[in-house]
Amino acid sequence: MQNRLFLILGDGLAIAVVTILGFVVHGENPLASLPRVAATYFPLCLAWFVLAPWFGLFRQEITLQVRQFWRPALAMFLAAPLAAILRGLILSTPIFPIFALVLAATSALGMLVWRLIFLLVYRRASP
Repeated sequence: MQNRLFLILGDGLAIAVVTILGFVVHGENPLASLPRVAATYFPLCLAWFVLAPWFGLFRQEITLQVRQFWRPALAMFLAAPLAAILRGLILSTPIFPIFALVLAATSALGMLVWRLIFLLVYRRASP
């Protein structure tokens, strides 16, 4: 149960880091663009946390196996288009497919890095 909470918090943090890095890469100050950061972060979190349980991403027997790392990547590739649509609706802006694709790829990479860190820390801490 404690690992599940740690994964949930880590997933939210990983999404936050990727979101903030996206704004920084585009030369924007995330603090000055806070409403747009929130309009990207919260829809992505919503989509992720709706889909992640369907992929078993909080079950220990899945999260602790490297050969199951396709699951978070696929879940993020499915969550990002929904998040892009929600973001477009929130901001009343056009929804660009390339944005959804880049959001999916960068968020999937960020999630995989976080999940790998979790796996390595868990294995090191386990007897």
